[in-house]
Amino acid sequence: MWIGIDDTDSPRGGCTTWVLTELLASARDRDIDLIGLPRLVRLNPNVPWKTRGNAALSARFGRGTGPRTVVGEIDGRTIWSYCEGRELPAHEAEEWEGAAWDVVRRSSQQGVPDTDPAMVTAPRRLPARLYWRTVREIVPIAEARHAVRDVDGTIRTLGSSRGVIGAAASLAWPGRHATFEAISYRVPERIGQPRTVDAGSVRRVQRTYPDLFLCWDDRTRRLLVAPHTPCPILYGLRSRTPEAAKRARRLVRSEPVDRWVLFRTNQGTGDHLRGVDIGSLTSLTSGRLRGRVTAPARTGPGGHVTFPLADTSGRVIECLAFEPTKTLPRVARVLDVGDRIAVWGSRGIGPALRIEGIEVLRWSATRGARLPPRCTRCSRPAHSMGRARGYRCRSCGARWPPESGRRAGRPPPFPLGVYHPTPSARRHLAPLGPESPGDALPF
Repeated sequence: MWIGIDDTDSPRGGCTTWVLTELLASARDRDIDLIGLPRLVRLNPNVPWKTRGNAALSARFGRGTGPRTVVGEIDGRTIWSYCEGRELPAHEAEEWEGAAWDVVRRSSQQGVPDTDPAMVTAPRRLPARLYWRTVREIVPIAEARHAVRDVDGTIRTLGSSRGVIGAAASLAWPGRHATFEAISYRVPERIGQPRTVDAGSVRRVQRTYPDLFLCWDDRTRRLLVAPHTPCPILYGLRSRTPEAAKRARRLVRSEPVDRWVLFRTNQGTGDHLRGVDIGSLTSLTSGRLRGRVTAPARTGPGGHVTFPLADTSGRVIECLAFEPTKTLPRVARVLDVGDRIAVWGSRGIGPALRIEGIEVLRWSATRGARLPPRCTRCSRPAHSMGRARGYRCRSCGARWPPESGRRAGRPPPFPLGVYHPTPSARRHLAPLGPESPGDALPF
């Protein structure tokens, strides 16, 4: 049996990952096994009604078979995960479904506006197309309900049914391209008080385990593993491998940990991005674009930088690099007419593309100041007669049109390659990719 949940938290507190840990504890106490890792699935980061990180959770339960591994600890007792499993008997599955919904209701932020818990159960994963739609677009509730009915699943909700979309999409995530996060939770009595997580120990574990990512930002001196909201999470270690996340958490110095669980996630995968042209990039969607810069970049109030980008169809979109991303406005400021680049990012309600990364593909061959031509009769440089008026040789009076000026070649301002935002400004879903030249620049 698969169970997906969403919309159990609020800006005032709570956490859907913590609700899932309550489900894991309840299943363990009923001798129901966890099959595979619990899943933390980030969805379209542009939806205007998301609580915080727009994550939904899911897990598969049954009778475990074969090898098992430790994936957490709750109430001092181990949470095991089996790589294979059998379905629960029908009567036991029905009882567990009712008990699970009781846990979700009891653990949610009930009574808080815009918190509408939803739980979806299904005998198998939902079609992957629902996940790809939900991580990239705005999906109607009816579409999610239809996908659940098609696999003979059930839906339970409180309040509106918007949480059904995320809960169903978490069951549709294929999970083949994944990262991992080991989340440690606070002792309940300390929730709401300032967190105590030693930044020095986090920096040391990131050096010890290179598979960890987004733990610390050297440029802004910010600790990235601990949230700043009154939720139950103490810290989370994101990693490319499950082993590094589990081992590293033992070396982090912090206040007491109440429980911890390892999740399989789609963080850092770039799943919200797809190759598009400018005409098909609609509001509240994300994408990757290739094109040519058509005018020099402009720096506006607050240090944000904008520049126009044209694709092969001739359409132009305004690209926006926010100052908090640090690296991106630094690169954007030197863009000039003719530079070939790729960008990825999202559109809000407005027409601008809020970029999450830049790849410089080719600097324009005509970069640099325009120099006057040299007179072929006098072998002397001509002189400008004024803006757009061309050039004249002072010795013999020969004239040349404005476009005859020579470009002074200059070295590229930065190496070709990919430039990511500074770590503290990166989205959960932003693609990790290979090391980029921007990672080594002193921005």
